[in-house]
Amino acid sequence: MVPEVQAVDARRGHYDDAVRSGSAGYALALMVAINFLNYADRWVASAAAPQIQRDFHLSDFQVGLLGTAFLLVYAIGAIPFGYWADRGLRRTVIATGVAVWSCATVFSGLVTSYLQLFIARAVLGVGEAGYYPAGASLLSDHFPRERRGRAMSIWNAGSVLGIAAGFAGGGLIAARYGWRTAFFLAAIPGLVLALLAYLMREPLRGAAEAVGPRLRRAREATPGSLLRLLRIPTLRWLIVAHTLLYFVLAANAFWLPTVLGRRFGLSLGAAGLLSGAVLVVGGLIGTLLGGWIGDRLSHRRPTGPLEVGIAGFAVAAGTIVVALLGPMSLGGVPVFVPAFFVTVVCVYLYQGPFTAVAQNVVTPGLRAGAVALLLLIAHVLGDSHSTADVGFLSDQLHSLPLALLLTSVPLLLLAAGAAALGLRTVEADMRAMEERWALERDKGNSVPALAP
Repeated sequence: MVPEVQAVDARRGHYDDAVRSGSAGYALALMVAINFLNYADRWVASAAAPQIQRDFHLSDFQVGLLGTAFLLVYAIGAIPFGYWADRGLRRTVIATGVAVWSCATVFSGLVTSYLQLFIARAVLGVGEAGYYPAGASLLSDHFPRERRGRAMSIWNAGSVLGIAAGFAGGGLIAARYGWRTAFFLAAIPGLVLALLAYLMREPLRGAAEAVGPRLRRAREATPGSLLRLLRIPTLRWLIVAHTLLYFVLAANAFWLPTVLGRRFGLSLGAAGLLSGAVLVVGGLIGTLLGGWIGDRLSHRRPTGPLEVGIAGFAVAAGTIVVALLGPMSLGGVPVFVPAFFVTVVCVYLYQGPFTAVAQNVVTPGLRAGAVALLLLIAHVLGDSHSTADVGFLSDQLHSLPLALLLTSVPLLLLAAGAAALGLRTVEADMRAMEERWALERDKGNSVPALAP
């Protein structure tokens, strides 16, 4: 169920009209649908990778570069789109991004060469960069801090479903009708969702905060203010943790169908279907469970949301070893799938809690910029090269599972360590955010809301 928005504090009295009218639930549902399409369009290329590799005679490294093309442009594009979202209408930014990436997905099905496909996947990154920072900021103004973790988990559940649709649906469609058709069908809903995003209502900045103004527009965002966000210790450690984690997530998700095909001899459709099933069920459980546990713990202590993700990373570092190096079966029972399933559940516990914490330590007028900064650093240094790195390592070692193992285990443990360093600073950083936002109206860089 979509969480209902409730008043946070008697000091505020009530929320912005858009929030009180129930548009928060509609906005969350629409954001889930867009996030679903976001990841379906992104990962259909992974499910169809064996066919693309065969048709264009590509090495594992070249296939991995397709993921790099998307992620690198996505990370760089997040900065201008995040700046736009913090100073303009977030619904317009979201709608523009969805329309651009849908057109790029159509073009992916029309290409006649590897270079054209590389360019198409890069343009996909431009479109998707416009959505996530603006979406995180918009939802944070719909849901109070006490419910933000669950709202972010529900939103991120759309990405898990999208990965599954990209893997399973993309694999089945590619196996039956060809990989070009898989791209075409993935792109169709995009323009409809772009229109719906453009027509939705925009919440006031700070509408869900316990203290401070409610603004139609904020003018906090400047190049200097975005860089100063790195002075927030908790945000810095979250960026480091995301950087390490993104390498693991992208590499394992991208190469999972190929691992299943090579190790177990599964067909293209079967490998995509099984990959999707493991990722969707494990990812949904982990994402929703993490948000629920994180919000429950946040009522007791501000470090609770971080603790959820840290524990998940530590456990996942052990279970992925069993999945990639364990016997193919034990007493006739397959070992890989349940071990990898537990890994997925544990890894995805972080999504809602970490997203909420990253928003909680930043003022409402800079939240899209904070997400954009996180995406830029984490993707450029983390997963923009991960699929190609693992492909290169696989070519050298002649073992894709070993290449994944040698990268995943140490990075998961380092991600847990980085997040643990944020335990010391998160409470102070949340208090400092509330103090800064309470003074924002007096700085003259905002546009107050009309009296309700």
